[in-house]
Amino acid sequence: MKIAADRVLGFALIGLAAFFAVQAANLHIPISYEPVGPKAFPIVLSIVLALLSLVLVFRPGENGHFPDKALIVKLLAVLGVLVIYALLFTQLGFIITTFFAVLALTKLFEATWRKALIASVVMAVGSYYLFTQGLGISLPSGYWLADFI
Repeated sequence: MKIAADRVLGFALIGLAAFFAVQAANLHIPISYEPVGPKAFPIVLSIVLALLSLVLVFRPGENGHFPDKALIVKLLAVLGVLVIYALLFTQLGFIITTFFAVLALTKLFEATWRKALIASVVMAVGSYYLFTQGLGISLPSGYWLADFI
């Protein structure tokens, strides 16, 4: 039963990858970017998704067991944290939302408070500087910080 489910999921993900690739190819950007534009990243991700989906089609997993209720609750909590992260991203800013999201996720997977706080600070500040300084991507600072900047 699981083998058929893996193959169906693989074909569905290939269709999703094709949809994303077509949508990315149809992007019309008025400004010329060098050497690659904003189309490249979603197209590359679509190709990676399609290739990994082929693994599900041609090499499905062994018949397994359905996850227990504790794991399902944990997965739903991860989904909830990511939804809240997306909703608060522009209001609170990148650093604050990333800090609290990483803190919640690390505590969800039973890290100690010390490790959770260290990981949260490193991920929030480190990824902020990676995106802004290394890649030149502007990230929201949040409405609450706009008065101080």
